[in-house]
Amino acid sequence: MPKTESAKKKDIARKWYLIDAGDKVLGRVATQAARVLMGKHKTVWTPNVDTGDFVVVINAGRIKVTGRKLQDKIYYKHTGYMGGLKKESLMSLLTRRPETVFTLAVGGMLPKTKLGRQMLKKLKVYRGSEHRHQAQNPQMLEVKG
Repeated sequence: MPKTESAKKKDIARKWYLIDAGDKVLGRVATQAARVLMGKHKTVWTPNVDTGDFVVVINAGRIKVTGRKLQDKIYYKHTGYMGGLKKESLMSLLTRRPETVFTLAVGGMLPKTKLGRQMLKKLKVYRGSEHRHQAQNPQMLEVKG
């Protein structure tokens, strides 16, 4: 009976993927990005090792959402001071900082541990179609929806 192999940090080969989020639904693109960041698309995936690849997302400013989420979805954060609860709608956050909306969506799909925070650092999100990672020669990743 063959032994189950566990991925080692030194054996992992990282690739770069490019996702064009323009006119795509936020959740569909975020799930695909989270899957690649975790490394679930690879045969060597191991839950306790970061086997994922780098993901570059462009056109985050042109992302779409379904239903009434633009008006109804609220993002909360706390300053740490008394009465410091701040809230902002998805519509205003999308116009102000669309990169944050995408990062929060993907971050919510990753593990809430040190490993998840390490995976999130491999996500690079850009508002427009320009990005700084041409030297890494990212492969285009097609997302349906």
